[in-house]
Amino acid sequence: MNIIHRAIPVLATVLLAACAGQAAPQSEADLAAIGAGSEAPTRGVLPPVIVHKSPTCGCCTKWVDHLRASGFEVEVQDHAPDALSRLKSELGVPFGKGSCHTAEVAGLFVEGHVPAEDVKRLLDDPGEAKGLVLPGMPLGSPGMEVPDGSVQPYTVERVEADGQTTPFASH
Repeated sequence: MNIIHRAIPVLATVLLAACAGQAAPQSEADLAAIGAGSEAPTRGVLPPVIVHKSPTCGCCTKWVDHLRASGFEVEVQDHAPDALSRLKSELGVPFGKGSCHTAEVAGLFVEGHVPAEDVKRLLDDPGEAKGLVLPGMPLGSPGMEVPDGSVQPYTVERVEADGQTTPFASH
């Protein structure tokens, strides 16, 4: 049984390396390090997301599903409205730029129905940003899809360290 437990991380690392285009471990030392519990390569691994929302919001749940389908591991925390407002303020979501839910990922915030691809792009190059906002709840944004496929044009904004916003992506 002990051999099986030691072989699983080695096999997982070899398979993950092959899928990610990375070289597989080449030496006994590489394999021993893996078996000893060292971390596997993390290239391409997305950081976990915490989504803060109202317990009754259905569109927030759909946005969480969108993030998960895009490869994010998501934890959901439900809050009363006053606690959610306080959290937005503490995280630095600019006044007037709020939406129905707020997420935290890798030290950044994501406010509203921001597409997962925009979140990934910010994670690749956050610079001095505090986060992204998509004010309101635009039709057709992730979690706000409608049966006829209508999409209301919207712009995701980047929030800088000083709280100012600049356009980040238009959809």
